[in-house]
Parts: sequence; structure tokens; C-alpha cells
Amino acid sequence: MIIVMKSDASLKELSEIIKEVKKLGFEVHLSKGKERTIVGVIGNGRQVSPDYFEIFSGVERVVPILKPFKLASREFKPEKSIVRINGVSIGNEEVIIMAGPCAVESREQILETAHAVKEAGAKILRGGAFKPRTSPYSFQGLKEKGLELLLEAKEKTGLSIVSEVMAPEHVPLVGEVADILQIGTRNMQNYALLEAVGKYNKPVLFKRGMMATLEEFLMAAEYILSNGNSKVILCERGIRTFEKYTRNTLDLTTIPLLNQLSHLPVCIDPSHATGMRSLVIPVSKAAIAAGADALIVEVHPCPEKALSDGAQSLNLKEFSRMMEELKPVAEAVKRRI
Repeated sequence: MIIVMKSDASLKELSEIIKEVKKLGFEVHLSKGKERTIVGVIGNGRQVSPDYFEIFSGVERVVPILKPFKLASREFKPEKSIVRINGVSIGNEEVIIMAGPCAVESREQILETAHAVKEAGAKILRGGAFKPRTSPYSFQGLKEKGLELLLEAKEKTGLSIVSEVMAPEHVPLVGEVADILQIGTRNMQNYALLEAVGKYNKPVLFKRGMMATLEEFLMAAEYILSNGNSKVILCERGIRTFEKYTRNTLDLTTIPLLNQLSHLPVCIDPSHATGMRSLVIPVSKAAIAAGADALIVEVHPCPEKALSDGAQSLNLKEFSRMMEELKPVAEAVKRRI
């Protein structure tokens, strides 16, 4: 349940509520909005009547949360959450573009890409240092060396970094360089990893599992939120269906639906969703029109020579053209690039 405090509730009244919630053995999660503070009461299986808390001074009302995902729900936090990264805000009017190669391959490759995507208007550089691949014989990333190159690109361009983390023990290592920790589709239900990033105070780009329902997706996000990290960005990257013409099937309905169900920002990955370079730009336009707060796009100086996901990567000129073509779409839905 959530306890909605009155707009003029004092710190003392809030403290008394928090003390009582903890006394009953529940966890407390605070959400401070522009006008009101909401106290999330996260359960231990014990049933407590809403009337119990309504008698406390400073309480406006008590509302049960019906959704199984508590902290991610609009019931817990009615207004949109804004995730801030080094002056960049995801969830506001501006649609944030993250761009870069699937995998860091060399110093020249990542620096050339970083400068180009920044010039075109991207705000965040993506790049994989640790790469989970379907085949154990495929390129697995440069690992620590890749992180070093990402750090250099960050220092030279001023771009923030998003990079994937694959294991709980890697969280501090990747977190030293990355400003956003990415959880890939294969790790959506790696609960040890979710708890680790939940306890680490950095934003998380959280990708939907390739065969996960939306409820499973949001329940998995709850692991991160319940461990104290509220800076979660939900990322739809396509799901596996019977369709063979595209790598995955992009479920565009997830954008308005997640915006209804959850307060968390929504990002779309048009590269993995389609697996085809020619589809990335039109799908990106559709995502923005549907209400996406961010895009994460694969870009490579020479996709034909890429060691990972070249077929779905835009080259530098294509990315620059995409950025120009997205602007009128964003303006049409009262957003901006």
C-alpha cells in the first residue's frame, strides 16, 4: 500500500509514519513529488488494514497497490520519473539518443564514433566492453581494455557512457567508467545481478527479456528498485516471435502501455528490435511518435567490418541523417531531439 501525506505534513509527522511502518516489519520507500510525499509500504506477507495508518496526523489517504509490481507502478508514483546523468535528463521533454558500436573494437573505432555521434546530437555513448554472445566462439569484447578506451572517449568528448555489465562481481569495475549500467536481455532475470545493480548508486538501462511478458519485465525491474536504486530506464528491444524477416519483433504497444503502468522512463532499441540497418530509422521515428523517452542505436564507422552486429548498425552518415529526420517527428508530438 501507499500512504499519501498531506501537502503541509511536517517532518515529524512523516518520521512517525516511517517509524511505525518499520515497527510492523515492512520496508519503507519514499517518493517525494512536487506537492506530496508518498510512503511506500512494501510487505512481508502480513496484512494491515489501510485504516490503521489513516488515523495518523499528516496522512491524507492510504491507497492499496493492486499491481504485483509495487515500486515501478504509477500507483506508487503518479508522476513520471526523471533519470539524470551528468546534466542529461531522461523522461523529460527531450528525447535522449544513445549511440555507438555494439562492441568496442579499437581505439580508433570508438574515438571516431564518439566524436561523430556527439556532433550529430547524441548525448550518451554506448559501447560494449563485456559482450554476451550466443556462440562462445564469437567476439566477446575487449573487457578491461574496452573500459579503458571508453574512459578515453568519455574524457575527449564529454559524452556519458552506457555499457553492459554481465556479472555481480563486474558491477564496481564497469561502474567506474560507465555512467549507466546496462542489463542485457539475457540477464533480465539474473536476480543476483539485479540485486547488485540495485545496491549500486548508478542509473540502470534495463532491457526486456527476449521472451518475457511485460509483467515479468516489470517484476524483474522491481528487484532493482527494491534494493534501493530508483534510477531505472526500461528498454524494449524486441521479443522473439515466429517472424523470420526481422531479428526480433518490436512491440510498439509497450511504449504507451509502460507509460500507463509505470512511472519509469522508456527507451527503445531499434537496432536489436529489427536486426536490419534499413529499418532502424523508420522504427526510431515510430518509437518517438509512440512516446519513447530515449533511443539506443548501434553506430559503427564501417558496419561491414564490425566484429558484432554489423548488419543492424548505422554508419556515421546514416546516423547523422537519422538525427535530422527525427527532429520533425519529435516536434509533432511536442518533444525535441
